[in-house]
Amino acid sequence: MDYRIEMMQPEDWSRVAAIYQEGIETGLATFQGQVPSWEDWDRAHISSCRLVARKNDEVLGWAALSAVSSRSVYAGIGEVSVYVGAAYQKMGVGTALLNELIRQSENNGFWMLQGVITKENIASIELHKKCGFRLVGIRERIGRMPGGVWHDTALMERRSRTVGM
Repeated sequence: MDYRIEMMQPEDWSRVAAIYQEGIETGLATFQGQVPSWEDWDRAHISSCRLVARKNDEVLGWAALSAVSSRSVYAGIGEVSVYVGAAYQKMGVGTALLNELIRQSENNGFWMLQGVITKENIASIELHKKCGFRLVGIRERIGRMPGGVWHDTALMERRSRTVGM
């Protein structure tokens, strides 16, 4: 499939939000119960590391980083979000997005990325492994989905070989 990875623009939000909603509906992609407003999402994500996969005018998927903490000691550590529209999964879009997000993160001084993934989301765990993340461990009953179901999460990390050495 022919697509390109570009910086996310505010006008991409409606399609990004729709893809996010698809992830919410799986019950495995996020602990969010609803898509946040653009303003809330914008405040929570690092502006220099927001990407979309685009074919013509269609957004196929998106990836972004959020800070793991506001404390200065944790500067340079980002938490990864990667979502691919249901119609475009298993076509390499997630891999392309995550690899470019890694590149962008290093260009912006990030020395470690982490992913917090529900243990049942095997596809996302495998995607992260494919892109150089390692499983740090499983955190039991760490997050509760809307409706009250508790889930374990896989904590994954990728340390840069070029930043923070």
